[in-house]
Amino acid sequence: MAQIPIISGIFASISPDFRVSYPVNWVPTPRDTGINQGYLRPGDGIVQHDTPTGPSVGLGLPRGGIVWNGIEYRVLGTKLCTVAADGTVTELGDVGTGGQCAFDYSFDRLAINSGDRLYYWNGALTQVTDPDLLNVNDVIWIDGYFMTTDGEFLVVTELTDPTQVNPLKYGSAEADPDPVLALVKLRNEVYALNRFTIEVFDNVGGDLFPFQRNEGAQIQKGTVGRDACCVYMETVAFVGSGRNQPPGVFLGENGQDVKISTQEIDDLLLGYSETELAAVILEARNDRSHELLYVHLPDRTLVYDGAASKELQLPAWHVLTTAIDGFAQYKARDMLWCYDSWRVADPTSTKLGRLVRDIGTHWGEKVRWEFGTSIIYNEGKGAIVSALELVPLTGSVAFGLSPTISTSYTIDGVTWSQPRYLGVGGFGQRVKRLCWWRQGTMRNWRIQRFQGTSDAHIVIARLEAALEPLAY
Repeated sequence: MAQIPIISGIFASISPDFRVSYPVNWVPTPRDTGINQGYLRPGDGIVQHDTPTGPSVGLGLPRGGIVWNGIEYRVLGTKLCTVAADGTVTELGDVGTGGQCAFDYSFDRLAINSGDRLYYWNGALTQVTDPDLLNVNDVIWIDGYFMTTDGEFLVVTELTDPTQVNPLKYGSAEADPDPVLALVKLRNEVYALNRFTIEVFDNVGGDLFPFQRNEGAQIQKGTVGRDACCVYMETVAFVGSGRNQPPGVFLGENGQDVKISTQEIDDLLLGYSETELAAVILEARNDRSHELLYVHLPDRTLVYDGAASKELQLPAWHVLTTAIDGFAQYKARDMLWCYDSWRVADPTSTKLGRLVRDIGTHWGEKVRWEFGTSIIYNEGKGAIVSALELVPLTGSVAFGLSPTISTSYTIDGVTWSQPRYLGVGGFGQRVKRLCWWRQGTMRNWRIQRFQGTSDAHIVIARLEAALEPLAY
């Protein structure tokens, strides 16, 4: 039996070109099981909070959140709210309309950037109305200051009164005339992310703008949007590019940028307009030895695992989607570790919930999964494929279900054979073998693909093929 890699697959495009297929709703996990050096586990399920009044409180779509002093805060519609461990929502005040909100906090107050406005919560909700504040596109807290940007200037509030701004204390990012789109704090330094450059500022004090540009830390690439960046693995991760370059996914620090997007990820990003990419949201999640970076696109979410990439010695990407066919928006956003679980919101509704591993459904609905193989090649001799066997962990499907999965193949990378189906067993059937017999022949090479739904809640540890070489 020949082992076939399954962490990522291959297919072909009309271009022509070979392209990479990443697992859909599977998470590549590097761990030596004795069967293999890594395996595919199902993507997390999403369950709704179970509260007496229900999570759908009619407040509107979620617009971001933060954990402060152990409490989950979210903006739902126009309302700043707290969410209790059981999902009960309590309104605190109105922060007006706008898109995704930005948050940060000091020792005694929470800052909310909603629309182009700045609000504080410290037991009461107040809006900063100082006209010298200018429009607020982002906010961070650093060294006692709340810092904002209107796209041109860096504005700090007064140390003694964060509701006041002195116009003599404006700063700016001046290495390039591109606009400032986002502010990120990393190791007590300010990263001003422009469209094509990133500048770093240190606090040096003084009577005027207290931060000074660190010339040696400048990065010659920038972000496509305010929310297309975040702190990830002690660096700044962002979707963006340099001037006159196509977009990619990068990590930046100390004047250097490291590209983590592959050619396939770059090709996917090229399928979106600049306007669509400007609305991309990045999130980082450190969960049980996975260092996950979520790139939320309009019709799917791309996920990079830095820890798995290091272990596997290759870029470990996978795709999440809330769809039973094709691709659709992944319905988990604004992930917060609070009350001993990962709390999420549905970006398309008012539902609030959490991530779980014991099921694979999203908000009670089935979703699809898929993974492919690299090219099976017998040095041009061809082969009879006598059998294919997936080595799984079975028995964890929901009680009463008998799901099936399928496999199909392509000999040109574009057109696929009819699927062949196989049952994965029911609840408690933990020694089920998944074998397809008499899988035809290949004259040159072929690629295998496996598909199913979240009903088939199994783990895939290995794929083996029994090949009989054909004569010349």
